[in-house]
Amino acid sequence: MATERGNRELKQKCKANLAKTTDPVEKLRLQCLSRGASGIKGIGRQFKIMDDDQSRSIDFNEFKKGIHDFGLVMDADDVKTVFAVFDKDKSGTIDFDEFLVNLRPPMNSNRKNLINQAFRKLDKSGDGVVTIEDLKGVYNCKKHPKYMNGEWTEEQILRKFLDSFDTPNEADGKITNDEFINYYSGVSASIDSDCYFSLMMTSAWNLDGAADKYKKRGDRVC
Repeated sequence: MATERGNRELKQKCKANLAKTTDPVEKLRLQCLSRGASGIKGIGRQFKIMDDDQSRSIDFNEFKKGIHDFGLVMDADDVKTVFAVFDKDKSGTIDFDEFLVNLRPPMNSNRKNLINQAFRKLDKSGDGVVTIEDLKGVYNCKKHPKYMNGEWTEEQILRKFLDSFDTPNEADGKITNDEFINYYSGVSASIDSDCYFSLMMTSAWNLDGAADKYKKRGDRVC
């Protein structure tokens, strides 16, 4: 998971870039990430709360309300522009799964592969959903600061991890593949070095040989 230092640096970087950009979509992305690595996941959760009919789509008024309720500051013209960008078929609605995919910070194929590899390792049943039982024996809690100082048990750390993915008032103790990617796209944005990102993922999820690929290719990434 993202470190406090990584989150702090990400917030600072995004706030600085926010003052420079004029692109409405980039403004929205940077505002989300200025909240830390979980920013993209957070706005996804906001739209999930609003999706009463489980249609996975929202109209302009719902989109505008979601932006407001999440606490983002955008002028009316920018909100209209962003909605129009994602309403590609001009139907008056946008698929918020597709919206989130395009809102995620860009990642190279190696980082995407690591994230997908980690999720596949977690998803023991192959049903596209991860539970606390799946996490046991896979997610390495021993380097977590609160485990090291004895404040939290392994069970508490795993529960906290799952809780970070849940929708408020609708906690189900499960992580979907999209939720996992949304979270780690934010973590990725907080880490400039491909080598460090690879080592972090390998250590957290016990991914055999993932970090060695960089060495074999001779990449100078750290």
